[in-house]
Amino acid sequence: MTVGFIMMCHTALHRAAQVARYWAENDAPVVIHVDARVSDADFTALGRSLADLGNVSFSKRFKCEWGTWSLVSAAQAGAEQMLARHAEVRHVYLASGSCLPLRPLRELVDYLDARPQTDFIESVTTAEVGWTVGGIDMERFTLRFPFSWKKQRRLFDRYVEFQRRIKFRRRIPDGIVPHLGSQWWCLTRQTLSAILQDPERVAHDRYFSKVWIPDESYFQSLARLYSANIESRSLTLSKFDYQGKPHIFYDDHLQLLRRSDCFVARKIWPKADRLYATFLSNRPPESMAEPNPAKIDRLFSKAVERRTKGRPGLYMQSRFPRQDHENGKTSAPYSIFQGFSDLFENFEGWLAKHVGARVHGHLFAPDRAEFSGGETMFNGCLIDNATLRDYNPRGFLTNVIWNARGERQCFMFSPRDTQAVNWFTATDPHAQISVITGAWAVPLFRSNRNFGEIRSEAARLQQIEIDHINILRSMYVKARVRIWNMAEFIENPMEPLQTIIDEISPRATRRLTEAPQLVDLTGFGQFLQNLKNQGMKPRLMGDFPMGGDGPSQSPRRGRPYLVK
Repeated sequence: MTVGFIMMCHTALHRAAQVARYWAENDAPVVIHVDARVSDADFTALGRSLADLGNVSFSKRFKCEWGTWSLVSAAQAGAEQMLARHAEVRHVYLASGSCLPLRPLRELVDYLDARPQTDFIESVTTAEVGWTVGGIDMERFTLRFPFSWKKQRRLFDRYVEFQRRIKFRRRIPDGIVPHLGSQWWCLTRQTLSAILQDPERVAHDRYFSKVWIPDESYFQSLARLYSANIESRSLTLSKFDYQGKPHIFYDDHLQLLRRSDCFVARKIWPKADRLYATFLSNRPPESMAEPNPAKIDRLFSKAVERRTKGRPGLYMQSRFPRQDHENGKTSAPYSIFQGFSDLFENFEGWLAKHVGARVHGHLFAPDRAEFSGGETMFNGCLIDNATLRDYNPRGFLTNVIWNARGERQCFMFSPRDTQAVNWFTATDPHAQISVITGAWAVPLFRSNRNFGEIRSEAARLQQIEIDHINILRSMYVKARVRIWNMAEFIENPMEPLQTIIDEISPRATRRLTEAPQLVDLTGFGQFLQNLKNQGMKPRLMGDFPMGGDGPSQSPRRGRPYLVK
């Protein structure tokens, strides 16, 4: 007794011919169905290439379309021809033209000989499956589907909606319990012939011809009526992604396919020369290992996760996420300092010295992105051009973090800078945002501009900072935010600086012994008073003495604490 193969072919006929020849030359009869849409020239060439094999034949051709009854009709025609012409066949194996045997045919024959009454067909009820994609489960058996989902999608959707609205329900034939499963099965002659010769076949065919994707339910449901022993699994390795589309195997999947111990795999890339050369070679039987596709399920699960979720902080064409549905807005922690570079001399150099991070200037400055060290180009060929940066500020920031992952990134920020990333950074758990409010006034104080211009600019910058602070105090904020007004910060800068340094470099045990050099604030109090006298009220500097030179710096250094 042996096994016979039905092959459903529509493309890459030269590869289907190789597989058919392999099976036929190893004494397994093959019946080939070629889609009626294949040209006569290609069909004739396929028949000519296999003409020397007496156990290869071609069945009646149907014009097949995905998800339609035509696929079942083609399988029925091939099965009837197999049973009629090859009395020695005990098991019939349905395969596609893109299938490839992974183990010697002798191993499959021995495996089936040890299980002469077993049907291998995935067959489960709709309540037991989670792989149905498209929102139609039990309804595929109770509604009618006369329209093609691919070619007549609008009619398909409207007709389904109409049937739901009028609460239409089809009657399932008596004795039929709808089951679903993979269309690639291996059935015994006894079960297959019972399905094809059933006196109620006309009624069964009429019912299933209007079922949604009948090739995944016809044999799967009817086998339950006649099989003495069903193993609800397929002997063909086929993997599907989260959209229900089959994974394609390439040459670099060779070891993965060997590890599965499955007898047949689909879907094989037609140009995978190494796979075809390896698995179609005449190899002696090696073992009776049980097919175990679960061995490689972990890798496919990781692939699906990578495709659907992506890597944290990586934005790419093949998986561009919707806003607020990202797998992490950025790829690594980073720090933003607002007001520090205005209040301290060379704050960037001091910070880089104490944290060992990459410290940039104002990445979102109006004229250019100030990369660390004054560079004009950063990792990943990011240039300092402000126009390109502002075309997609979020993309620019995420690329800066991604291209330098493994190294902490810090940058300065100011109300003078582009504000387009404020909500993005505020809702990013990776962000550490430290703000000294009112420090933007120090460069105005030290500038040599007309006071009318200074007053107008101060009003503008103050409103921008107020808007930013409101964002940072929103209930939606996920960043680590610390806010000080200018007066309280310069009163004792060591405590907040130590807290910030400890968070950026938690493993560093060294205590700060020096603060960055504070800019000369002599006369700053009078400057603020002048702004107030001119009608612009400073609101963000804190309790800053308007008539003096600012709070005195206390030499006391207490223990650092977190400001939430």
